[in-house]
Amino acid sequence: MFKAFTRSIPEISIFHNPSSPASAKALSLLRSALSSPYPPSKPSAPPLNFNLEVIENKPPTKDQLRTILSYVPAKSPSGTGGIAPAPSAETLLSSHPTVDERPHDVEGVATLANRNPNALKWPIVVDWHNGRASIGDVGGVQQILEELRRKRDGEA
Repeated sequence: MFKAFTRSIPEISIFHNPSSPASAKALSLLRSALSSPYPPSKPSAPPLNFNLEVIENKPPTKDQLRTILSYVPAKSPSGTGGIAPAPSAETLLSSHPTVDERPHDVEGVATLANRNPNALKWPIVVDWHNGRASIGDVGGVQQILEELRRKRDGEA
């Protein structure tokens, strides 16, 4: 009876850099999922329901970066079937030519990103409600949206 009161709308943030093609595509996907049928292949499907926060040209704080890294799915080592290590702070770093240092901790990445926004892989998309994140990967954004769709449609 009270389940409706405990349900909340997912909060999704995109740390967006308009000069990044991947970031522009991810933002377009997120906005489209809010305003058009989702998935787009089903015209009768409703849009997804989530709050979208766009943070443009401003990197996450070091505390946000720690949380984001804990939300990034670990990739299992290929062929080993073992447990994958948690993503490291280096997961956040881009290979942009202006990046001449490679910090190994979140504090160093946060400091570098404040000096040089090109140091980060853009976009960084976070579903704070469901504990999922994608760094520099449009496919990861699609996975976040698909998880929201599965929940909406009662498949999760």
